[in-house]
Amino acid sequence: MNVAAKFTAGVAVLVVGGLVALAAPAIFGAYAEMSSWAIFQPPEEPTVEPAPDETEDTLGAEMIDELGDGYVYVGNGTAIPKGSPPGCDDPAWLHVGGMSASLSGNLVDRGARDLAAGIAGTDEEGQIVTYTVAPGDAIYAIGDRFCIANALTLTMLNHTRTIQPGEVLLLHPDSSIPWIPYFNPAGAPAGYQQIPYQLAVEAMSAAAHADDLDAMRRIFADDLAHLFPHPADADVIAKALDAGDLDMLRQMFA
Repeated sequence: MNVAAKFTAGVAVLVVGGLVALAAPAIFGAYAEMSSWAIFQPPEEPTVEPAPDETEDTLGAEMIDELGDGYVYVGNGTAIPKGSPPGCDDPAWLHVGGMSASLSGNLVDRGARDLAAGIAGTDEEGQIVTYTVAPGDAIYAIGDRFCIANALTLTMLNHTRTIQPGEVLLLHPDSSIPWIPYFNPAGAPAGYQQIPYQLAVEAMSAAAHADDLDAMRRIFADDLAHLFPHPADADVIAKALDAGDLDMLRQMFA
């Protein structure tokens, strides 16, 4: 297979609490264009499924054999360069698409730093799950701290365009819990009017973090339920609301 490598450099910024913060110095990455495997799959694109006779491990091994030791396999038919972010030989990668979100790899807290000085939250097993934003934080620096290679996906995962001090970000989604897409619902047709949908999702997220089930039920009934092309997707939310399952709803609308 002929692999043509490209190199890119860029500077990322994010508005934090009304301020524009430099998210990171120039970020260098390498990615490859391949005829049968996807490198750096765009968020919310269908994932690459292994052929029936290939396990995920087999697919990963074949990709690394082709690309070389400078790459690491992060699941779902995706491989990325080692050292992305710099110093992370085993980076994590967020996968979001359809009605699901998951994390490949393990989060490692490399310590508070400029633009990522907040507090990591852990579950009962000590696994990093959340991060509380500190004043002046920037999303790329947060990704660098926890070795998340596609840090910008954190804003999509958490249904937000900016991050604010005190906001609790989900870093490690539970793949067994549905996740509601931020920009468009799954199966949205061409020309779909995404702004009403996005505003309703943001309102649901705010209500979920405020533990306000009544507000969530009202927003869902009045502003969101009818915007799903597939009624079955809306039914997933309706069942969680009927059950009053705030833990599930907080991830669905992280």
